[in-house]
Amino acid sequence: MLAPRTALETVTLHDPSTEATVFLAPARGGIVTRFVVGDRPVLFLDETTLLDSSKNIRGGVPVLFPSPGPLLGGRFRFGDASGSLPQHGFGRQRPWTVESVDERDVTLLLRADDVTRAQFPWDFTLTFRYALRGTRLRITQRIANYGATTMPFALGFHPYFHVPDGEKARTIIATAATRAFDNTTKSTVHVTGPIDLTRPEVDLHLAEHGRDDATLTFADGHRVTVSASPEFRRWVIWTLAGKDFVCLEPWTADADALNTGDGLIVLAPGEARELWTEIALLGPASYAAR
Repeated sequence: MLAPRTALETVTLHDPSTEATVFLAPARGGIVTRFVVGDRPVLFLDETTLLDSSKNIRGGVPVLFPSPGPLLGGRFRFGDASGSLPQHGFGRQRPWTVESVDERDVTLLLRADDVTRAQFPWDFTLTFRYALRGTRLRITQRIANYGATTMPFALGFHPYFHVPDGEKARTIIATAATRAFDNTTKSTVHVTGPIDLTRPEVDLHLAEHGRDDATLTFADGHRVTVSASPEFRRWVIWTLAGKDFVCLEPWTADADALNTGDGLIVLAPGEARELWTEIALLGPASYAAR
């Protein structure tokens, strides 16, 4: 049964062909909070963190902008500009505006304001369209620089997929990566065979994943696939023992890219870039609708 939504989850998308439903909370970082197909939850959500505005939400699909991961010392410098950002930026913390909505589509907008300029001194708009088709949720992202100076950014998503803790040993993530940065030990490690999701904490930043998608395969044969445009070159896996989630995160750049420049996307004044990301639950034939 679909959990009742909170007062913050003001947008609902629904596809009756597959009984897929998506909730969003624009006021809490424009986040997708829940994605359910029939009685099966695709996403994990700790509702207490959604309802407490002093906390970052643990669950759903947080937006990581303009810098996934932490900055060295919490600060960055790009040319003559500098600023200070919390881990994963402010996109997941600011209220977004609903531009349009119908049964299967919603467009959300985040525009630079005095709060964001104090941290990231550029004028921008983020226009995200969430489209539910069958059991696929596609997020089309348009990032525009309407300021007078060149603007750098990196973008990511942090989906928390619902994986009961007792099923992690039978959950597989396929990757062609042979190396990863292990953020728990701050060292580069070799990736051989299936990734052990039962460790106390898994925080792996895959190197040379070699694909524009990544898949979680469950013991019952269902799969959650995350696909993305080629700009999303870094894939991160994160989970904690005792918690019913596995995060499979597409990022356009490594952490601290605003300082290192590695993987940054740069927009000239008046320029815009469009990217996309898709989350799909795949399994029985009845889920094949698009």
